[in-house]
Amino acid sequence: MSEQPQTIVQPVPSADKPLGARNEANLQSAFATSPIYSGEMTDDNIKEYFQDNVMDATILNGLGLNSFNTEYADAPDLEEVETGGAGAPATPYVPNPSSPGVGSVSPSDQPAFEGSIPESGPEYGSGLGGTESPSSTSPSISSQKLGEYISGRSYQGSDGRS
Repeated sequence: MSEQPQTIVQPVPSADKPLGARNEANLQSAFATSPIYSGEMTDDNIKEYFQDNVMDATILNGLGLNSFNTEYADAPDLEEVETGGAGAPATPYVPNPSSPGVGSVSPSDQPAFEGSIPESGPEYGSGLGGTESPSSTSPSISSQKLGEYISGRSYQGSDGRS
């Protein structure tokens, strides 16, 4: 994530840069009907549009998805994942490694995995770990607003601290 503000619409006038500096009067003359120069398009209304239509939205008719809620309203609760045979995973985090049997490649023929699954260790990086359920982290992630991010964390408390 960038730690310095980036130009969206309204550039900061350059200081001590005679070569390549913008000539605002020439730009306004050349692009007189631009929504930037008419005041219709500002940094604030672009940020508001992005928050409303990207971060807090349900995207319809996407590429291969009929709808996608960017607030992760339907984030799965890993405690509710059904495990076992017939194509179900061995745990909410591990696919079923059992063979469906001689001559079959159908997941519906898989028996439940009876072996032992190693305990999950600490995953790379900081945070609550790789076994935290998306249903418990998604509300905090989706409630963030543009510009309120915390450097190095997904959200307040995501590193196990308040």
